[in-house]
Amino acid sequence: MSIRDDRRRIVELAEEKSLELDHEVCQKARSNLTNPRTRLGAEVAWLPGVSPRKATQLVDNLLSNPMTIRQASGLPTLAHLNLLAAAFEAVNGKHNADDLAEFITETAYLAEKLYPEEVLRDINEDRAVSHFPEVRALDQIEAELTERKRYYRTAIKNALDRLPPMTLIQVMTETVDGVTSGGENQAPGLIDDLVDSYEVETQGILQKEAENVHKLIKAARDHAGSDEAAVKLYVDKLDAVARNWDKIAQPIQLSSKARGINHEASRDLAYKIRSLAIDLFNEHDMLAQSQRLTELIQELFSEVPEISDRAEEDAEALADIFQQRKQAVARHGEWEREITYRAEIGIMFKGTLSISPEGASWKGQNFPLDSITRVRWGGVSHSVNGIPTGTTYTIAFGNRNSEAVVELKKQNIYSTFIDKLWRAVCVRLLTEMLEALKAGDDLHFGDALLHDDGVTLVKRKFLGSNEKVRCSWGQVHIWSADGSFYICAKDDKKLNVGISYIHEANIHILEQAIRMAFKKPGMRRLSDVLQ
Repeated sequence: MSIRDDRRRIVELAEEKSLELDHEVCQKARSNLTNPRTRLGAEVAWLPGVSPRKATQLVDNLLSNPMTIRQASGLPTLAHLNLLAAAFEAVNGKHNADDLAEFITETAYLAEKLYPEEVLRDINEDRAVSHFPEVRALDQIEAELTERKRYYRTAIKNALDRLPPMTLIQVMTETVDGVTSGGENQAPGLIDDLVDSYEVETQGILQKEAENVHKLIKAARDHAGSDEAAVKLYVDKLDAVARNWDKIAQPIQLSSKARGINHEASRDLAYKIRSLAIDLFNEHDMLAQSQRLTELIQELFSEVPEISDRAEEDAEALADIFQQRKQAVARHGEWEREITYRAEIGIMFKGTLSISPEGASWKGQNFPLDSITRVRWGGVSHSVNGIPTGTTYTIAFGNRNSEAVVELKKQNIYSTFIDKLWRAVCVRLLTEMLEALKAGDDLHFGDALLHDDGVTLVKRKFLGSNEKVRCSWGQVHIWSADGSFYICAKDDKKLNVGISYIHEANIHILEQAIRMAFKKPGMRRLSDVLQ
């Protein structure tokens, strides 16, 4: 029997087959094939446009080696698709995943070339031979082709259902990834239909895995207050579960991206993980775990544009913080090397003068760097009968309760230690001094009372009591002489204060603060240096 048989031949064949098969089945088939309206469904499901001899050959080949039909050429699109759909019945659990993905892709692209006008032409050409009336309404063809496409989707879906679960996921992912170029291009309609069906069937397992992710997120938060090691264990588990979730969701994500829509389940899960990453960093300073979760989001949800863009911003911010901390560690290491120094002082009774990140010490007196609140140093030159006999250098450092005082002769040890002491302690003391002034505190240095916006000096009188006068910084100038630091009013030489470097604490720091401020244009307050 062929598509070009007339009514008489169909009736004859139905009668012959009714002797072998169920009579009612044969009569129904005869009725369907001889009625022009019901006949259309059978024609569309067969090989319209193919000669009877060629059709017989193709069916024989399909039965003997189904996959060879993929290499057939010169066939009408509908006939070729019907043969391919039949070939999908031969797919089993051992079928190669890559080859099956390619097979589905070939079929999907061929279905895009299925045009109702061509089918109408082929069917009417066959009907002209079989003496059945022509199909005149194109919408009848369109309706039948819609049903055919559903059949193709069902044939492919049934083939996929015969695969092991992981192979099914692999085939779907490779198929969608290939036809959409990673979610960049629109997929053929048949692929979109397959993905929609896949999404419905995987919804339950995706929901279950998402619930597991939520539980692990909660556990990580609950343990964030203890230590990072405990959190890492839950992040490890979350990583594994999220990857499993994404492996299943990947085809849906790619298809959604290609269609220009969000996959809401991916979006929601990604934001849950991102929220944990933010909390671990902001509330617990766990930079490493936050970076790891952000990288996980970037990797798993790259097909979700909204998430991908946000994760990239997060990653850049965390990378900047990581780099800053790395640089800070490097600077701190360099600072530690720069301030470390040790020297032996004395000839017979030696003492060790040292400074390091652990503190400054002299002859068993040790002061942690952060505990040092006062420093002073200077040198006194000696001579006999006008002939220089050397210089004695003094270095002192201590806290509010005690002080270590070092007397030495070697200038190189003195200069080197002062340089180390400045980096290790004096920079901090300078900052603390300026912050105190900014907060409104007044500070005493010898006879001078320091304010943020000026200084109170002493005007000495030959008769009567000395007078204290407050001056702004624009009304004074400074200099050093005879081992002292001087602050004097510009318009009154008697209004001045001289403070010994070697005997008063933190005078070198005071001088540095004032000199730095005087270099700042328009300076009105010492604390302007902090800006």
